[in-house]
Amino acid sequence: MPDNDLLEKHHEAKDLSDRVAYAFTKSLRFFADVFFSKRYGHRAIVLETVAAVPGMVAGALQHLRALRRMENTNNGWIRVLLEEAENERMHLMTFMHIAQPSLFERFLVLLAQGIFYNFFFLIYICSSKTAHRIVGYFEEEAVYSYTEYLAGIDNGEHENVPAPQIAIDYWDMPADSRLRDVVLLVRKDEAHHRDVNHQFADELATA
Repeated sequence: MPDNDLLEKHHEAKDLSDRVAYAFTKSLRFFADVFFSKRYGHRAIVLETVAAVPGMVAGALQHLRALRRMENTNNGWIRVLLEEAENERMHLMTFMHIAQPSLFERFLVLLAQGIFYNFFFLIYICSSKTAHRIVGYFEEEAVYSYTEYLAGIDNGEHENVPAPQIAIDYWDMPADSRLRDVVLLVRKDEAHHRDVNHQFADELATA
């Protein structure tokens, strides 16, 4: 898929649930832009700690639902969601080698994760469709942010440092890979998560 198609892919809000999910995402984007500005490495560290929450929460709730019903009714969602959570965790581990978080940012991680975990848990119980739509919109913003990060690397604003060994091992990258190569792969992951969660939300909307 060409880069322009990757970036311009957007789910148009079709109902109140979608509009709430989109407005919530945009409000968080505003605060992230104000706080982090163009410090994309630090932005990635904080936001990836939050991004790894939905897959784990949704996977656990789908798992418990399947156990309660004593049926294999998840259509493979559990594995997909848990793999998503692990992938986001690896994004975090990678950027920890690129931008060291400050003490305040570590505190922010604890606060944001504690609030968001409980918020997302409740949202998923009340409306799993809205929850997946929120994640889909989150990932749309992630694709946009990593595209900005790439532009900053290309124009020399951010040094194109060697890729951390953890990234080389995880994505099976060439030994001479650089930060730009890592960001491209992370952006591709986020685009995949975007498409999966929007698809899940669409399926739930017609269930």
